[in-house]
Amino acid sequence: MINPDFQQNPPQILVVDDQKTLRLVLHKAMEKQGYQIIEACNGQHCLDICQKITPDMILLDARMPGMDGFACCSKLQTLMGDNCPPILMITVLDDQESIERAFQVGASDYITKPIDWGLLAQRVNRLLTSRWAILETRRQIERECRLTVSLETANRELQNLASTDSLTQVASRSYFNEYLQREWKRLQKYQLPLSLIMCKTDFAQIDTQGKDKYLCHIADTMRKCKQRSTDFIARYGDETFVMILANTEAKEAEEVVKIIQNSIESLDIQNEYLKISFGTATMIPIEESSPYQLVKNVQQQLAISDEKLRIINY
Repeated sequence: MINPDFQQNPPQILVVDDQKTLRLVLHKAMEKQGYQIIEACNGQHCLDICQKITPDMILLDARMPGMDGFACCSKLQTLMGDNCPPILMITVLDDQESIERAFQVGASDYITKPIDWGLLAQRVNRLLTSRWAILETRRQIERECRLTVSLETANRELQNLASTDSLTQVASRSYFNEYLQREWKRLQKYQLPLSLIMCKTDFAQIDTQGKDKYLCHIADTMRKCKQRSTDFIARYGDETFVMILANTEAKEAEEVVKIIQNSIESLDIQNEYLKISFGTATMIPIEESSPYQLVKNVQQQLAISDEKLRIINY
């Protein structure tokens, strides 16, 4: 079977021969098999046609004046590369040298004159079936490649969604946990300090829309307060943000807290709507501990800060 669409889209065969009579005979014989036929009167004419269209197969006479079939076949391979259709060489030469030469220049098969029409039909069918199978395999590979690219793109988008907080556009808590684990292991190797800042906000008497706007302002402010490109900011909870400071001593982390406090105070947020507290902790990662201990230490500092804030407000 050549292809499942043979009736609606019959294969196109290019017949190349300098003898008009033989072209006519081949034309009629192939037409009876249901193929579409195009004719070329010499090698150059064949090349010109193939620069405009790509036939499904070429029946090419080996002996023609000027550019013979061997030279034409070789140029077709150069011109069309992997898209070159199968070439069936027709020759009166039934000798091993001509056969070898035909295959050397890229012919797919050969048949000798006088032509055995039954054998010709079989070989044409076989070559077209093989070509259709190759093209179908290529199309399948292309479809799979497109699907792979689509899946990879979708996966990247899902990863981005999972790693980014949709409201504030800083990292999500799940990505914070992953990043903290990675930084802990990295700094443990070099015995360098890892600092963590937690910023807890508390809004009162404000609607959700207003609160979301202020949370975005705070997240953007913390981004602007980063001292290094490696400083990492995430939304830890509904109204809580964290900042990871790699290779940062406790004193440096406290300075960053002051910068963030001053920057947030300069925001256009009515004071009675916002209460804010900070916790900070620093550890040198060791095997006997874990990054969760660092988070616990920060939360303890934050609780102390909240208590002081509660007493002051009281």
